[in-house]
Formats: sequence, C-alpha cells, structure tokens
Amino acid sequence: MRASDIFAPGFVEQPFWWDAAKPRSRNPDIPESADVAILGGGIAGLSTALELARNGVRPVVLDREPIGWGASSRNGGALSGAGSLSRASPDPALMAALVEEAKASFDDFEALIGRENLACHFRRTGRFIGAHSTGALERLKRRAETLNAAGRDTAEILPRGRVSQELATDRYQGGMVLQRAGALHPGLYVQELARVATQHGAALHGGVSVNSYARDAGGVTLNTSAGTLRAKTLVIATNGYTGAATPWHRRRVIPVASYMIATEEIGEERVAAVMPSLRVYGDTKKVLYYFRPSPDHRRILFGGRASFSRSETRAAGARLLAFLTHLLPALNGTKITHAWQGNVAFTFDFMPHIGEENGVHYALGCNGSGVVTMTHLGRQIAARILGAPNRASAFARLEAPTRPGYTGNPWFMPIVGAVSRLRDRLDGWREPGWP
Repeated sequence: MRASDIFAPGFVEQPFWWDAAKPRSRNPDIPESADVAILGGGIAGLSTALELARNGVRPVVLDREPIGWGASSRNGGALSGAGSLSRASPDPALMAALVEEAKASFDDFEALIGRENLACHFRRTGRFIGAHSTGALERLKRRAETLNAAGRDTAEILPRGRVSQELATDRYQGGMVLQRAGALHPGLYVQELARVATQHGAALHGGVSVNSYARDAGGVTLNTSAGTLRAKTLVIATNGYTGAATPWHRRRVIPVASYMIATEEIGEERVAAVMPSLRVYGDTKKVLYYFRPSPDHRRILFGGRASFSRSETRAAGARLLAFLTHLLPALNGTKITHAWQGNVAFTFDFMPHIGEENGVHYALGCNGSGVVTMTHLGRQIAARILGAPNRASAFARLEAPTRPGYTGNPWFMPIVGAVSRLRDRLDGWREPGWP
C-alpha cells in the first residue's frame, strides 16, 4: 500500500479522544489569592485539586493550555498499578512497599470512578505484555514472581504457544498477563475529573502561563500572564510539559514525544479476531509498543516511539501503521483516521516521584503509565498538604535524580533511540524498514 493510500477520508492530526472530549476550558480571569496553587491542569493536578477541595481547601489550578490538553487526553487510556513499575529498587523492602502501594492504587482508582460517578468508559480488562525475546521472557518471569509475592493479585506467564490466546501474532516469544489492569477513555476521564473538582470547589484556569514564583514566610507569589496570584502552598504537576518557571523540577523530567494512531472502523469481529481477550497491550522492547481496542471495540489504537526526535505527525502515523501491520498481519490494508503526539515525562530512574523541595510540593514522572499513577500521587500530595495521619507514600521515599549539566532539553534522545533500536535488534527483533 502506498503511503498516500493509508489515510482514510477525513484523516486528522489530533487525538482520537478529542472527537468526544476536546479540551476547551480556558478561563484566564484568575483570583488574587488561593489556599493552594497547582501548576498543571492534567490528571495529577486535577486529582490533587479534587482531594483538597473535598476537604475544604480552596485550590486554584493553572495551565498555559486548556485544562486536560496535554498527555492526560493524548495517552492510550491503558490502566495498570504495580505492573507499571519497570525498575527494581536496590532496597527490597522499599520495592515491596512500592509494589503494594501501586497495587492498592488501582483499587482506589476503581473506587474513585464509582464514588464520583465518572462517565469515562472504564473497564477492567487485564493487560498482556509481549516478550520480544527469550531473555525478555525470563525477565518477565522474575517480575511476575515479585508481583505475585505481594499477594494482592496474580501475574501469569504465557509461553510462546499460548500467545495466540491474546494476539494474532507470532512475533512474541511469550508474555505476561496482569489481571489488575484496565482501560478507559482518557479524554472523558480528564474532563470528568475537572467537572467533579469544580463541583467540590476547585477553580480551574486554562490559558494562564506562570512566568515565575517567589516564596516567603507567608507562602508563595506567582507572576502569571493573567496577573499575580498569592497562595499559601504551591504544587508542581506539569510532568512532560514542565517549563522554565520551575527549573529544579525541569531538571528531573525528560520530555519524550510519544505517537499514536487510530485505525478506521474495522468492526467488532475483526478486532476480536486479532485481540481475542480485548485487553490493553504492551511489550518489553526498548522501542516499545502500546495498543488496545477502542472503547466500542470497532477500531484499534496503537502507539509507540515512532521517532526519538520531533517528527511530523503524519509521517509518524505512517510508520506506526507499518509497525502495527507487521505485528498483526491480518490488519494489512487498514487505513488510519487519526494520528497525534504528546509528551511523556520520564525520570532518570524510571520511577514516579512525589515530594517537597524548598517548600514546593511536586508529583512528576509518569514514565508512560500515568492515568492511575498520577491520580494516586495527586491524592498523596493532597494528603501531605492536609496533614493527613495516613501512612506516608512509599514514592515519597525515592530521591528525584537528575544529571550534571541537564537543564530540561533532552538533546540526547536521538542517541538513546539509536542505542535502544540496536539493543532490540541484537535481541532478534526486526521492524519493517529497518536496515
């Protein structure tokens, strides 16, 4: 199929999720004061605001774009708890606490959906992670042992001969199924979070840039494009869009562009034929894939690192479709209706972080698994501000690392990408168009 033939009529370069939930909230008329100012109108910021507002605190959320415009409405809508912890801590006791907290966060997430009646197509689906090599399958076995040892849920290893139960592909050497995982419509979820946060008393202001801030004994003063805001407490929840106004935090996140496509409608039967369990999916490659059925099971959504430098969205979409049809050959001839990109916030230790630096709270580093994680960490930040007596989050025990000379510009990503592709190739993985 020629490149010009892969785009369906009406193709657009914007998130599929925006068809039903396009971010529109812009309100630059900020108040003069607030109890808590929150920078970042995505999942982490809104979760913090909701928990604070439910407990009688007046939060103000500021975002330079419409509320929910960033990765919160651009991601794949896949949900996981402990399965998203990709790196082990050198402290076994700390790692066990992180796994237990991450598993519990998924239950808390489900409870939040029900308590606040959030209409976002939430469904517990389970997750399949494909092993791209025999060595990766062995690593998945060890990871499953760690997860199962916590006792809250089970991780099941599938040998290569059983992969067809999950996917119509022969590319993976086996895989792992996690039951504590699910899916939702991320555009609707972030809009619903904004709705209930507002109902509980939070003030949300899109279209407001924060230029700088200054702390003193009484709190913090923010200099914004809409005027000055005085607050008792400041929270940074900007993740992959962290800017120059918060240099300490910018040095601790690596913004990486991730790309996604949505296929044209191919029908429920055809989707089920290539994804029999209708789960959310990922794999173990360095240049990873993540994919799933749409909420109505009529099309497939597929994402990955189509480029490690900024790429034109249309070209990235074409490359992702080539990846998809190489993985699932039964989809040959399928066209795409949407292609988009957004920033993922990685950290140098590949772990999410919350904490307090010089009196400023932060929740940063979704590392590609942000919906449940950032919802949870937002609540944890709120609990710290409220002085809640609950056990402190294990994620607050992790130091937020940086590297000498790093200021927030990920100039090294093309090098990282080349090395990652080489490592996948040495493992035996091949992609269409790779030399």
